[in-house]
Amino acid sequence: MSTPIQVGEQAPDFVLRDQNNEDVQLSDLKGKKVLLSFHPLAWTPVCKDQMQSLEMNLIWFEENNTIPLGISVDPVASKTAWAEKIDVNETRILSDFWPHGEVAMMYGIFREKEGFSERANIIVDEEGKVAFVKVYELRELPDIDEIIAFIKQM
Repeated sequence: MSTPIQVGEQAPDFVLRDQNNEDVQLSDLKGKKVLLSFHPLAWTPVCKDQMQSLEMNLIWFEENNTIPLGISVDPVASKTAWAEKIDVNETRILSDFWPHGEVAMMYGIFREKEGFSERANIIVDEEGKVAFVKVYELRELPDIDEIIAFIKQM
């Protein structure tokens, strides 16, 4: 793995498809805070809990001008089936499948040996700059309360 992107850097722009096969472009979200919630692989318990925590707090995020996005290397079809299975209906879950892991690489959190991203939360501010970066142990569920507390003080 390379070094994760640093706070204060410009967040690299990207376009990825979500579970509904719709494009999401980071630069289109300027003026809002964006939580990039990277998870290694769909269909795993911690990743499920991570995405459900975004869904459960979606109204809070909306009220606080924040868009949460889940991102992993799984293909769109897998994301579609998984989102349905775990009842994540509103939160957009993006596929960094092809070029494989390209966005994770741009953010310095791709695990080349395993072929997937670190588990990480990266918050991009309204101007498109990185405001928060935290990489977690693969089996560690990111603390959504820590993310909410950080966004509150932004």
